[in-house]
Amino acid sequence: MARSLKKGPFVDPSLLTKIEKVKKGEHIQLKTWARDCEIIPEMVGLTFLVYNGKTHLPVKVTEEMVGHKLGEFSPTRKFIKHGGRMAREEEREVLAKEASAIARPGETKEEKIGE
Repeated sequence: MARSLKKGPFVDPSLLTKIEKVKKGEHIQLKTWARDCEIIPEMVGLTFLVYNGKTHLPVKVTEEMVGHKLGEFSPTRKFIKHGGRMAREEEREVLAKEASAIARPGETKEEKIGE
């Protein structure tokens, strides 16, 4: 459910005081754990270090981000890949092709046709 327009966007009070202290020209990174803070126009151009549960990831705020939350730009899960038998077989095929290309680097298509 969306927040009431009457209340306005939620910004953590401690983060808001940090934003007010920073001058626009400074290249400073503000560390925060407040992932639920909504991005307001005063934040544009600043870089925040947003905590994702393990580390603080840098998020440089642009105009397109206004209205979204800081946590949307700091993913908490890391996608590795889908597994399974078919994925392993495809990976082996790719590795075999790369190995054969490395083994014969001077050979081209034209040389192969001429044989």
